[in-house]
Amino acid sequence: MNINNSSDLPLSGSYPANIKLLKSALDSSISGIIITDNTQFDNPIIYCNKAFEKLSGYSRDEVIGRNCRFLQGNERDQKARGDIREAVIKGDAITVELRNYRKGGELFWNELYISPITDENDKVTHFIGVQNDITRRKNAEENLAYEREQVEIKIESRTRELNENREYLDSIIQTIRQGLLVLDPEYKVISANNFFLKTFKVEKRDTIGRSLYELGNGQWDIKQLRILLEQILPSNNPVLDFEVDHEFPHIGRKLMLLNAHRIELEGSFKDRILLAIEDITEMRASENRKDDFLSVSSHELKTPLTTIKGYNQSILRLLPKDINPKVPMMVNKSGKQIDRLNGIITSLLEMSRIQSGKLVLDKDEIDLNVLIAEMLDDVRENHADHTLTFDGHVDKTVTGDESQIAQVMQNLITNAIKYSPDAKDIKVVLSEVSNYIKVSITDYGFGISQEDQKKIFDRFFRVSNIQKHFPGMGIGLYISAQIIKQHGGTLWVDSEPGRGATFSFTLPANGKENTDE
Repeated sequence: MNINNSSDLPLSGSYPANIKLLKSALDSSISGIIITDNTQFDNPIIYCNKAFEKLSGYSRDEVIGRNCRFLQGNERDQKARGDIREAVIKGDAITVELRNYRKGGELFWNELYISPITDENDKVTHFIGVQNDITRRKNAEENLAYEREQVEIKIESRTRELNENREYLDSIIQTIRQGLLVLDPEYKVISANNFFLKTFKVEKRDTIGRSLYELGNGQWDIKQLRILLEQILPSNNPVLDFEVDHEFPHIGRKLMLLNAHRIELEGSFKDRILLAIEDITEMRASENRKDDFLSVSSHELKTPLTTIKGYNQSILRLLPKDINPKVPMMVNKSGKQIDRLNGIITSLLEMSRIQSGKLVLDKDEIDLNVLIAEMLDDVRENHADHTLTFDGHVDKTVTGDESQIAQVMQNLITNAIKYSPDAKDIKVVLSEVSNYIKVSITDYGFGISQEDQKKIFDRFFRVSNIQKHFPGMGIGLYISAQIIKQHGGTLWVDSEPGRGATFSFTLPANGKENTDE
């Protein structure tokens, strides 16, 4: 059933007539609400309301299909998690308090009430989770007893420390190799560190006490900067990595990365603004030169490599039958190395196209049931020592570039085999989650730490304990993540060291991208 903004409230079975009213009521709630599907693999989230998005910092697109455990980050050993697991197994309702982490990494305490939904046979089909941020209450409970005894000492100590550390803090600020400004609520400069003055070639006497927009005869009256300070920052959220590209009359073009925070004093976001300005002009230019070099080099290597491969194949055909058998064996091995080198060059070219925005998708309707089954048949022929199982079936198709999606599947499956040499089982699960199709590939190999998971989809990143034993360039997962992103989906990993890893991605069903806000 279609409801508000083409977003389905993804419950199976019959829908009540007032489903739109229910959807509106859920989205109007100040409590975060999620619904999980207990009939599917790993009990995935199939619905979240707007309050949950605000509470967690994740968008709906990033949440759908994932298990709730991802909110706990590294803290997988909380007692409350065991209580939840036991309640889910028994199909009981439960209320717990958990330490969770927002998308930006901020810790918050979550009061979670979980209630099961059963069908006509009393079988638990879904769970509803109602979440409230109780961070302030928890902090107050933990600090109240101590603060009552220490308040006078704390005030005295704080005053003394502020006086003693003022010069120390100022010296630290002055040594930071990044422009730092402190502004008042009217955007007048209260202080500026030496790096800012040096980078932008201004004098302290012409900066302190002046409006930021007036500095350098109006050079800082930048539209993007006004948007940052006057529209984004007043929402009481910090501004992180806001990119500004501006041509200064006296120092030329500067590409800057801005971070801004309101300095909170006694709970108010109105007193001071800390603005950090990082000049990334040269760094970005260097990255572009590197990308250009990789692109040109890959193109230049492609032609002679193709010629070498042709000669190698010709040599193999022209070898006499009575030749030493070691010769064709050596030619075959060189052919395999040529193919390996060709694959590396192809990946570099594809990465270059992604970086330059030139990746072309030849979209068509794709039946993932067939695509995955055929791929697994091919993989089984070359990896007979591994057991690959395929569970699940979906009635819907997706729209996309079949060769690109197949490349993602190939990369994830071969990685699962490669990094689990001692664990021979690989599991592929296909399922429908809300208006998305979800694919999960699970291995039982080395696993990945939480710290490495944050960077695993970055270019050239390789997990530290793996790169010592397995060759690679660290671009396969980057390319896979970018391909899925360009198809309107999300790729993520759920793993613990020594317990294997599950790489999952979602794609919009029938090629319809999600429009639910």
